Amino acid sequence: MAKPIQILLQTTIPPTEDDWSIARFSLLHQYLATLQDEQGNPLYAVVSRDRVADAAGNDPILSRLDQSEFDELWLFAVDVGDGISEADCEGISAFRRRGGGMMVTRDHMDLGCSVCTLAGVGEAHYFHTKNLDPDPARHCIDDPYTTYISWPNYHSGRNGDCQRITPLEPIHELLKTPTGILQFLPAHPHEGAVGIAADHPTARVIATGTSLVTGRPFNLAVAFERDRDPAGQLLGRAVAESTFHHFCDYNWDPSYGCPSFVDEPPGRSMQTEPQARSDLKAYLRNLALWLAPRQD
Repeated sequence: MAKPIQILLQTTIPPTEDDWSIARFSLLHQYLATLQDEQGNPLYAVVSRDRVADAAGNDPILSRLDQSEFDELWLFAVDVGDGISEADCEGISAFRRRGGGMMVTRDHMDLGCSVCTLAGVGEAHYFHTKNLDPDPARHCIDDPYTTYISWPNYHSGRNGDCQRITPLEPIHELLKTPTGILQFLPAHPHEGAVGIAADHPTARVIATGTSLVTGRPFNLAVAFERDRDPAGQLLGRAVAESTFHHFCDYNWDPSYGCPSFVDEPPGRSMQTEPQARSDLKAYLRNLALWLAPRQD
């Protein structure tokens, strides 16, 4: 029997009940853990955890991630800018340099900007005060309803609703389903910004969303193929995603609840649009398989 692929689902904050801690990503954990091969064996062994700081301010897992048995890191940057230490960042970057797969996501404005220095993938994330979008025309508010949140804050829909996405040609394998091409992902009232990082020729935008307020298209995901760094090491695959709300319980099913600071009314089309949930599951299956290290 093949050994299950080891996936770490990780946030950048300590366990906090009234925040986007890892407990709010339980449906993702459950789904990945149920996937099986044709013989009924589990495909993935999933560990979910929040960040824990030692006496030096470093997370004992993230700072030595390259020395762990994990094959993939799904990092949910839900902090306000101090979510990973320098040692954590080096451990994560070294993990990708040894072939580990990474999905790194954040949210609006500067939420999650601690990921900026992660090898390659961090450069694909644009924030309000760090690593700004190179297009000055995008330094403007998109979602006008939640007035205390500034750009980037693309309004793709209500939490709990689905958004119709635009897969870009050539269609990436992450966006293919057994019967066609993905049409839907979970929506969010104020998504962050991602783009093609400089000096990364294997990276490309694979899908865009559309603001329901301005009609402006925006990038949803950037995929990094395997590539060699200047030292000749083969980097693992990676994805930079515009918001962690594509993955959390509340955006799949609002009945799971949200932190008290969320005051936008939720929607329900993730529950009522038949294809939305199947598209989401197809995307997650694809992502887990695609990020897995190359088997030599």
